[in-house]
Amino acid sequence: MEIQISSCEHLMYVSEIQQEMYDSAQRRGTGIAKRSIEYLSKKISDGNAVIATENGEWVGFCYIETWSHGQFVANSGLIVSPNFRNRGVATLIKNKVFELSREKYPSAKIFGLTTGLAVMKINSDLGYKPVIYSELTQDEEFWSGCKNCVNYEILMKKERKNCLCTAMLFVPGNDKVNEVGNKQPENKYNNE
Repeated sequence: MEIQISSCEHLMYVSEIQQEMYDSAQRRGTGIAKRSIEYLSKKISDGNAVIATENGEWVGFCYIETWSHGQFVANSGLIVSPNFRNRGVATLIKNKVFELSREKYPSAKIFGLTTGLAVMKINSDLGYKPVIYSELTQDEEFWSGCKNCVNYEILMKKERKNCLCTAMLFVPGNDKVNEVGNKQPENKYNNE
């Protein structure tokens, strides 16, 4: 399997990726915002996505987008082809897209919204922390991207303060926010 930063050579996969994003959201009944072929094609051709392939078949995909004049970066649209699920592909793709985000926008806060427990675990391992929605970009264009989500009505009823998605944030250079590791106190009552 090959995991690379996207380029025009990967445009041949865009229809399959878009369809799987839609199908996955339908199967799970969760909110993956629908993206157009044009939108995804631009992400791919501009090198703002990561794509995994194997023997000419697409395996997985994720893209980055910037908000608030580059102060925030979102890693969005993580999808793995059904034929390659449960093999750790999502983790590999998220690691690569996280590296791409840090390389292109080293001082930006990186965030994500997800309903998926597996994605929350991957984000947590990368140093993201759960946050309230007010900690995320307030860019209107970002929030309008939620309009295609099945949960958009909930988001609006809650005045964009929360929804079914968990918000997670990585703040570069902020060790207090990004501390990763087991912080359990030592068991002083352990009888050995």
